Amino acid sequence: MEKVENKIFSSKLSKRIICTPSPSAKNTFFYIQEVGFAKTEDAAAIQRQALESFLIVAVISGKGELSIGGENFQLVKGDCFFIDCRSPFFYKSSDRDPWELLWIHFNGGTSQQYYDYFISQSKNVFRPAFFDKVVSAITDILEVNEKKEPDAEIVTSKYIVDILTLALSVNITDQQYDSALKQKLAAVNNYIDDHFTEDLSLEKLSSQFYISKYYLTREYKRIYGKTIFQHIINARINYGKKLLRFSDKSVEEIAHLCGFNDQSYFARQFKKAENLTCFSYRKMWRD
Repeated sequence: MEKVENKIFSSKLSKRIICTPSPSAKNTFFYIQEVGFAKTEDAAAIQRQALESFLIVAVISGKGELSIGGENFQLVKGDCFFIDCRSPFFYKSSDRDPWELLWIHFNGGTSQQYYDYFISQSKNVFRPAFFDKVVSAITDILEVNEKKEPDAEIVTSKYIVDILTLALSVNITDQQYDSALKQKLAAVNNYIDDHFTEDLSLEKLSSQFYISKYYLTREYKRIYGKTIFQHIINARINYGKKLLRFSDKSVEEIAHLCGFNDQSYFARQFKKAENLTCFSYRKMWRD
């Protein structure tokens, strides 16, 4: 591991808390490894790699830059970045306009899955609409762990989820898609919700909404985070669960009512989604 730090805590206002999670927190929650605030009159540079940690940084004033994965980003107040610290990265404050940062190093829970989803939808740098909420959550993590409150690990995990939710819900569609396309894809999505029991296909949707299959497939996945096929199957499985719980219809009848032409295919998809057979699911929710 390489590390370079230049006077990042030269100011008395800077603060860093290093935490070691309890075994229960490590096995159950999201947990912080380090949380801090840096205010400096000097330029600060950090370079690391091969660190088993995820890092979210919020720029609360000043300017700086981030280099990761062969890309360089210029950062200003209101920007954040989210990185997997196992990959090499470098970030540096501006000499002329030094930045102030809030950050958390964290791990645990489904950190990897959150990061993988985030990076599939966006770049490492993001600009949350509610930047103040990110700042507030990191500040709360600082305060809770500084006071060493009994429920600090549980509360910290909750705040980390809040921050991750803000990161994942950044409205990147405003930057990447025009309103006409967004409206069309919303119409496709609503149509699937209303007609999932019918014989739906990519060809039918493409023809009905006057959009190429390739474009529809790609843009739908980028906006909704799942394929059209997955949306249809999920809608059918959800309806199947409702019928299994609240009706006495046979599995064969339910399969057809949900839009499956083949009972065995419905059963396989149901088992894949719930890790239970249809009969086991019905028994579990009725007994």
